[in-house]
Amino acid sequence: MNPVILGFETSCDETAVAVVRGTEILSNVLSSQVEIHARFGGVVPEVAARAHVEAIRPLTHQALQEAGVHPADLDGVAATSGPGLVGALLVGHSFAKATAWTRQLPFVGIDHMEGHLMAPRLQFPDFRPPAVGLLASGGHSQLVHVTEWGEYEILGQTIDDAAGEAFDKLARVMGLGFPGGPAIDKMAETGDPETVRFPRALPDRPYHFSFSGLKTSVITFLDKAVARGDLPSQADVAASVQEAIVDVLVDKTFRAVDDTGVGVVAGGGGVLANSRLRHRFVEEADKRDIMLCLPDPILCTDNAAMIGVAGAHWLGRGRITDWAENVDPGRVLGI
Repeated sequence: MNPVILGFETSCDETAVAVVRGTEILSNVLSSQVEIHARFGGVVPEVAARAHVEAIRPLTHQALQEAGVHPADLDGVAATSGPGLVGALLVGHSFAKATAWTRQLPFVGIDHMEGHLMAPRLQFPDFRPPAVGLLASGGHSQLVHVTEWGEYEILGQTIDDAAGEAFDKLARVMGLGFPGGPAIDKMAETGDPETVRFPRALPDRPYHFSFSGLKTSVITFLDKAVARGDLPSQADVAASVQEAIVDVLVDKTFRAVDDTGVGVVAGGGGVLANSRLRHRFVEEADKRDIMLCLPDPILCTDNAAMIGVAGAHWLGRGRITDWAENVDPGRVLGI
């Protein structure tokens, strides 16, 4: 069964709508709020919710039109129900439920992080559990042992800042703007990652992450370097910062691979769009002869196709969300 699903994703600052048939993307459209929030140096929840309200209806029409699908051809509707910003979640979730209700279609609420875990299915038809998944974004850094779809063991997670949050904060300190991840990635292209050896935190906790200490270390280094008058180039600092974050993510992910014995590594979240991280993942997977399922960067960042494919999966197995179920901004994967 390959149900045709209209999917919605509004957990943070991207309004996204997609139409998928099983694991096939028929359309995947998005309205970015980056320029809106850049002036504030980060996402403002109330502003994000208002922008979702303005964008969601025209995007829905665009997604259906690009897919060549009439609403009568839909088999179901799916939307992110959490985690995320409560106001932003409510816009997409409520609009999706109203659409399903008026069309008398089943509705499926989807865990945002499960959407990221399932995103590789859109490009890797052979991707099946068991696998180790790295989920890395502005709000989350988690290592997940996927034993089966719906059966997730969180091996480790951040105890403070997430990887994407660290990128954003350090980019702000360095004057590179928002969002920080792409800015540091771009600046690091011409830099030397060996210029400064910033700390790699929690070496004695194999699966957990911590990036707040890195932020403090970078700020202290920059202050002292300015005082001494020997500040390295911005490109070298960016490359060194990026390498510190990438090292930790790669080392802990493949330690989990070695410990669990799985033969598949997957990932999702905006940080997985980082070019250096993707290069290191390819290197490590090749060394171990591991199947690596990293979707294209556009499918690593927040998108509705991943919500659609998760919705198609669960609808195909008969799981439908009760109309009374609401969003859960603090939702935890697997619970």
